[in-house]
Amino acid sequence: MATAAPREILQLRRDTLGYVSQFLRVVPRVPTREVVADPLLSLGEVHKEALDKTDHLLARLNIPERLWQLSPTTFSGGEQQRVNIARGFVHPFPALLLDEPTASLDAVNRDTVLGLIEEAKARGAAILGIFHDSLARDRVCDRAVDVSGFAPDAVVQ
Repeated sequence: MATAAPREILQLRRDTLGYVSQFLRVVPRVPTREVVADPLLSLGEVHKEALDKTDHLLARLNIPERLWQLSPTTFSGGEQQRVNIARGFVHPFPALLLDEPTASLDAVNRDTVLGLIEEAKARGAAILGIFHDSLARDRVCDRAVDVSGFAPDAVVQ
């Protein structure tokens, strides 16, 4: 990775690496369905099939259908987080980076997200996650590294 060309990095991010951050960053006015379907469309999936997968995942994550044509920038924090999760899980990426995937979620939606993580693990995805929620961490993590002793400006070599 350190010596990869920019195009190789872009291809890796498109084909191999799914990512869920704490905050949803999208272009305003783009409908939620299109935001979630984007990774599939970038991989060349047929638009209708991409939207079918998107719709299934949005429904599973309890995003009301009346919101699917709206921009997620207008949603609550929990709704935005679920859109973010849907975008990261809509394609079966072989590797996932998860930054607080259950933040801002109620118990029902937290359980749904943890189920998605467990399914990704079962299909063999490599997952690296940051979890402050110890119950979520204990449910999905095989190994944990406590970094609370590191100073914020410390350099790890």
